[in-house]
Amino acid sequence: MVEEPQNVHVVDRAGGFKGVYHVLMGAISPLQGVGPDDLKIKGLLARVGVDGVDEVILATNPTVEGEATAIYLARLLKPMGIRVTRIAMGIPVGSDLDYADDLTMGKSMEGRREV
Repeated sequence: MVEEPQNVHVVDRAGGFKGVYHVLMGAISPLQGVGPDDLKIKGLLARVGVDGVDEVILATNPTVEGEATAIYLARLLKPMGIRVTRIAMGIPVGSDLDYADDLTMGKSMEGRREV
């Protein structure tokens, strides 16, 4: 599940994802007057209920709006018995830790995995 149509290309380009996409056409943003009813959330819930989906990967942008949207969707999907995961966020490959802001470094620590 992604926010915008152009996000599909980015995920495809990275490879590894063999599923079906759902585009929300935005993110929840109360300051801009965008609420859940303004997004394609009902369509997502309908597809999940009919298609026998066992996992939804939330690939929203690492913004306050993207986080709010991911949390909102997780609260809707989990009671349906669906595994809900979120893409990892953090330090990009090839960058230097000296340039990482606090939020990015914090997300990197949260998304760490066993070696």
